Amino acid sequence: YSEAVVGLFCRSSEQNCGSCCCNSLDSVKEDDKVTRRAKQQAGIPKAEAWFTVPSENLSTVRCCIKVVEVLLSFVAFVLEEVVDNCVSCAPLYFFEFVSCTAFLFTLLLLILLITQLHKKVGITCWQHLDFGYTLLILVFFFIASIAYMADNSGKQVEKSAVVFGFLASVAFLADVVVFIRTKGVPCLSKKPGPENQAVPVPEVEKLNANGNDSG
Repeated sequence: YSEAVVGLFCRSSEQNCGSCCCNSLDSVKEDDKVTRRAKQQAGIPKAEAWFTVPSENLSTVRCCIKVVEVLLSFVAFVLEEVVDNCVSCAPLYFFEFVSCTAFLFTLLLLILLITQLHKKVGITCWQHLDFGYTLLILVFFFIASIAYMADNSGKQVEKSAVVFGFLASVAFLADVVVFIRTKGVPCLSKKPGPENQAVPVPEVEKLNANGNDSG
């Protein structure tokens, strides 16, 4: 008899505990809903995502292209650094400067555009900056690759560096083309001017028109 009483007491305790847990979970969910409604009514903004792609400054396609630019520029820079001696060092140093600059600044620009850090820098014209920088690096990388191809000692590592230099130039060119097709040239894009708006009719003309209608 005592064992049966104990068993009934344990089962009743488990049922009460389960119902208490369910009630507590329901109350927590209800409190969360009330908190969200209060924040919405108070106008408290939601927390912004740290990784923002796609965004108004960078699409998914251009983000992938910039990743390729960073990788190709880095490989070209590393291959150039492997060269231990040079006959004419001016093209080598120019290629080194351009490839290193392209790698570091493209990586920095990519990090800024895919995160919320670009809002804390104090720059608003990101599209102009992105387009101008990409076009400038394209020109310099292409010139550096041609100059290094024309004047090197003929080593395999130098030829490989030149190849990756041209591949990086193609990636920057693709970035510029995609930018122009999607957003146009920032310097040439015009905002709608006042000439497109409706011209208000002067009050005198309105009065004359009303007088003619009445006559």
